[in-house]
Amino acid sequence: MNDVVDKQVVELMRVSPLAEELAERFASAGHRLYLVGGSVRDALLGRRSGDLDFTTDARPDRVLKIVSEWGDAVWDVGIAFGTVGVTKKGMQLEITTFRADSYDRVGRNPEVTFGDSIEGDLLRRDFTVNAMAVELASKTFIDPHDGLSALREKVLDTPATPQESFADDPLRMLRAARFAAQLDFTAAPRVVDAMTSMAGEIDRITAERVQAELSKLLLAPDPRPGLELLVDTGLADRVLPEVPGMRLAIDEHHQHKDVYEHSLTVLAQAIDLEKTHEPTSEPDLILRLAALLHDVGKPATREFQPGGGVSFHHHEVVGARMARKRLRALKFSKEIIDDVSQLVFLHLRFHGYGKGEWTDSAVRRYVTDAGPLLTRLHKLVRADCTTRNRRRAAALRATYDDLEARIAALKAKEDLDRVRPDLNGEQIMELLGLKPGPDVGKAWKFLKELRLDRGPLEHDEAVAELKKWATENGVGDA
Repeated sequence: MNDVVDKQVVELMRVSPLAEELAERFASAGHRLYLVGGSVRDALLGRRSGDLDFTTDARPDRVLKIVSEWGDAVWDVGIAFGTVGVTKKGMQLEITTFRADSYDRVGRNPEVTFGDSIEGDLLRRDFTVNAMAVELASKTFIDPHDGLSALREKVLDTPATPQESFADDPLRMLRAARFAAQLDFTAAPRVVDAMTSMAGEIDRITAERVQAELSKLLLAPDPRPGLELLVDTGLADRVLPEVPGMRLAIDEHHQHKDVYEHSLTVLAQAIDLEKTHEPTSEPDLILRLAALLHDVGKPATREFQPGGGVSFHHHEVVGARMARKRLRALKFSKEIIDDVSQLVFLHLRFHGYGKGEWTDSAVRRYVTDAGPLLTRLHKLVRADCTTRNRRRAAALRATYDDLEARIAALKAKEDLDRVRPDLNGEQIMELLGLKPGPDVGKAWKFLKELRLDRGPLEHDEAVAELKKWATENGVGDA
């Protein structure tokens, strides 16, 4: 075995003695157990994988019997597809019987057929870097499709022809883009050709599965290579058409080839800010979606001005609507849809701040409209500065620093995170002699606007303003 492989397999066995323990149980029962797929790939890359995937010649009912007394928990929800799950000492393991599936090439669900050899099982896998295995009892490395060379060269290729592989399961085309982002791999030319010619096949895949792959891609350390692969092959036209659509619009600052390039830059800068500006512990899917989609409304709102200028009036309004529609079609959760579209809607608001001309009222409204998204909005607005003019970039940063300082100062004096009227609904009804109904809501809204404009009021002042409003509007007993 190659020295590199030897070292990585030994390290893997040291990190996961459970694999060796499980292999001994299978050997005692007369079966072979192989570590396979992403677990082997990650071990060879020096990456630790939280879960381990195995394959075996044992049939599913036999696997169930072997692990039932060994695992802390065992589940068989995937047993019809040959997979038995086991939890042991906090680790999740999946053991799947050799597969030799056939596909009808209409959907993506295979007709499950169990195989008899590890070589046959590896042939049906998506990419050669995922078609390597280690026979655990003997620690024998198995690589019939030269996945190790592909791993060294950082190339994504398929064990069978890409046309066969993608016809069997078109989702693999999105997986290619996802691995390009996650692992910084390059798709082989024949893979790119097949993805381009077969892009329409992705329509066979459900929106939920497409969304899952896109989310994993966006959460990668550098999503750009994966997004570019989707756009260049035409797959993005099928699953996220608003992104390639931005190539039609020229950015108003003329600092980027087009809005598409600008958006990829904003995405990269937003990712940098995840850790450096109010750090978070995990990649932020909502922020990343908002960064990618923040300018999707520009193509629809582009207007050419006299003298060669370009404007995109209200592109944030149109963009928020477009983002909501696309995310809904991709079956994202309501929370993600609402948050991303609100960030897209708000991302331009800061540009009205000028050199600090906003009143305290305007600052309060900025904070209130952002609500719990304020930290993400800070990051998105900062990321949206992509000018190459260093003086202008520094000025924008300083201006946003000033806005954040004003927000902090107001928060120190007022509870900006929960702006409420100075009188509640019960007090409004008592003071105006009202019963529950629309007039109470109107009065509450008036007091909320007053609170945003003037900040907290003394009780008597709030009562006087309410009664004055009620008199002017013929509401209640006032």
